[in-house]
Amino acid sequence: MNPVNVMVVDDSAVVRKIVGEMLAAAPGIRLLHAVSDPLLAIERMKQQWPDVIVLDVEMPRMDGITFLKKIMAERPTPVIICSTLTEKGAQTTMAAMAAGAVTVIAKPKLGLKDFLNDSSAELVSAIRAAAQVNVRRLAARAAMPAQAPVKLTADAILPPAGEARPPLQTTERVVAIGTSTGGTLALEEVLTALPRVTPGIVIVQHMPEKFTAAFADRLDKLCQIEVREAQHNDRVLPGRALIAPGGKHMLLRRDGARYCVDVIDGPLVNRHRPSVDVLFRSVARHAGANALGIIMTGMGDDGAAGLLEMRKAGARTVAQDEESCVVYGMPKEAVKRGGVEKTVPLKSIDREILQQR
Repeated sequence: MNPVNVMVVDDSAVVRKIVGEMLAAAPGIRLLHAVSDPLLAIERMKQQWPDVIVLDVEMPRMDGITFLKKIMAERPTPVIICSTLTEKGAQTTMAAMAAGAVTVIAKPKLGLKDFLNDSSAELVSAIRAAAQVNVRRLAARAAMPAQAPVKLTADAILPPAGEARPPLQTTERVVAIGTSTGGTLALEEVLTALPRVTPGIVIVQHMPEKFTAAFADRLDKLCQIEVREAQHNDRVLPGRALIAPGGKHMLLRRDGARYCVDVIDGPLVNRHRPSVDVLFRSVARHAGANALGIIMTGMGDDGAAGLLEMRKAGARTVAQDEESCVVYGMPKEAVKRGGVEKTVPLKSIDREILQQR
C-alpha cells in the first residue's frame, strides 16, 4: 500500500522537528512537507498534494481557519488541528472544527517537546484515522453553516451488571450518544434539529479537556435545547444535553425517579477518556428500557460493547449509516457485534430521539 503523505503546517520549529521525527518512525506514514505558515504550504501543495494535513490555527501571514476553509473549498482534504490547550485556543479550534477539520490534538504552551513525544501514538493513530475518512461527507459537512497503550475495557471503571435489570418505575427517558471522528459537525446537525421539548441527552464526543466546554457553548448558542459541559451531579432533564468533559469519564446514575451524571477520573478505556463504552454501560445498568443508545461516526470500536449491553438491557439502539458517516468505524463495529437494532442516515437521528418521548 502507498504511504499516507502528511503535511505539517505549524509556526513552531519544535513542533515541526518533533512531529517530523515521529512520523519518520511510523510505518506507512511519510512526511511530505513541514512548513511554518499556510502561504508556504500553498506553494508546496502545488508540487504534491498531501493525504492528511496537521494544522496549527494561530500562525503568521494567514491563520489556520482561513487556510482550512480555502482547502475545503478547493480540494477537500482531511485536516487534524494541533491547537494550544487554552480556553482561547479552544474557541478558535471549535471554529476550525466547524470549518471541516476531522479531529483535534491538544498541545500545551509549556513542556511541548515532552508532550509531543508522549503523544506520538495518539497523533499517528489520528493521522491513520484521518486518511480513511469519507472526504465527500467531510466536504458536505464543511459546506454546512508509536507503541499503543494497553487497551482497557469499561470494566476498569464500572463492572458488568450481569443479568440484573434496573427498576423501571419512572417515566423519565434518556438518550445516550457516542461519537468520535467527524462527530462535532454530525452532533451539530442532530442537536440543532431538535425542538425544546426533547428527552434528556448524555453525550460522549472524543475530545481533549478544555475543548469540550467550548464545543458545548457553541452548540448551546445554535440549539433550541440547552447544551452544556457536564458537571458532577448534573441532572439529566428534558430539553438538556450534557457533554462529557474531555479528560473525564461520564456515567449515568439513578437518583430515585431521576437521572443524574457522575463525572469521574479513571484510566483510559478503549484508549479514550471520556469513553463511550463507560457511558453506555452505565445507561444499560441504570436506565435499561427507558433509554435510547445512538452510535455515530468515529474511528475504532469504543461504544460497540456498551451498545450491545444497552440492547440486552431492553434499550432501543441506533447506528448512523455508512453513507452519512465521515468514518464508519464505531457504527460498523457495533453492527458487527449485534448491538444495533436499527441503522439510519444522519438526517433521521433527530426523529429517532423524538420517538423516545
